[in-house]
Amino acid sequence: MIEMPPLKFAKTNGIRMGYYEAGPVTDKPPVVLCHGWPEIAFSWRHQIKALSEAGIRVIAPDQRGYGATDRPEPVEAYDMEHLTGDLVGLLDHLEIEKAIFVGHDWGGFVVWQMPLRHPTRVAGVVGVNTPHWDRAPMDPIALFRQRFGDKMYIVQFQDPGRGPDKIFSSRVEQTFDLLMREPTGAPPNKPTEPPVAGVGASAKTNLAIPDMVAAYDARFDPRKPILSAEERKVFVDTFTKTGFTGGINWYRNFTRNWERSKGLDHHITVPSLMIMAENDAVLPPSAAEGMEKLVADLEKHLVKDSGHWTQQEKPEEVSAILIEWRRRRFG
Repeated sequence: MIEMPPLKFAKTNGIRMGYYEAGPVTDKPPVVLCHGWPEIAFSWRHQIKALSEAGIRVIAPDQRGYGATDRPEPVEAYDMEHLTGDLVGLLDHLEIEKAIFVGHDWGGFVVWQMPLRHPTRVAGVVGVNTPHWDRAPMDPIALFRQRFGDKMYIVQFQDPGRGPDKIFSSRVEQTFDLLMREPTGAPPNKPTEPPVAGVGASAKTNLAIPDMVAAYDARFDPRKPILSAEERKVFVDTFTKTGFTGGINWYRNFTRNWERSKGLDHHITVPSLMIMAENDAVLPPSAAEGMEKLVADLEKHLVKDSGHWTQQEKPEEVSAILIEWRRRRFG
């Protein structure tokens, strides 16, 4: 039986946002859990339960473009100003002064930006798999194209004809069957070229995900699924209803975000935690090397034998790390 709190709604930053809340309202500072792509607040189901039962107030939104939250049409409505502004508006709605922001995958990029753009609203930051980098030396999409070629999924996601959106939306079950599995084999090698600042992905990683989904047959995949049939149905039903364009539009703002972040000080002073996954091929632990130069108060924790979907693959360990750090640093 899957346990989730009741779905609530907030008017924030020009949209209606769906979110889940659990734990004592009196607990301060609360923890805001921000999902990645292609995920929803449901991705944090294990942490919502564990943290709230530990007496910690937890808030998990479906972010802009996802799940129960609005999906504006313009691509630029998904830039970093909008994504961070949504979270500020959610705090305003809940009458919360400051929160600890926890982000996985794309949610990680957003939460590391929160103390840079809204420092008075941030008590602490936790990146799950996603490290904090300085601004890239050039347009990230040009870098991706130069290093990985036109088939790399983030480059493909720039397609104005929205081919990737159609591939995923016409093959929702295949998309989750391909993506949400445990990795096989040894941890990814330390990349021969380091991840590009502000970009990620080592030179050994060239993921043509739309093409992989189009050709995928789960019958021939030896990897173990990380979702039960019931959990898989939640993702499949949600994305069958919403499509994938809202989430992919976050990727379509890489260049805009890079242009608009010129002059932004990327140093972070709030208490910060970096949770790394040993076997994440896209955001390997090596991607977090050097974070200490930008993040003054940083702790790191390595989750062994986990791939990219860390909070779902190793839920007890991730929850325990969050609870221990939250209690030790914030009482």
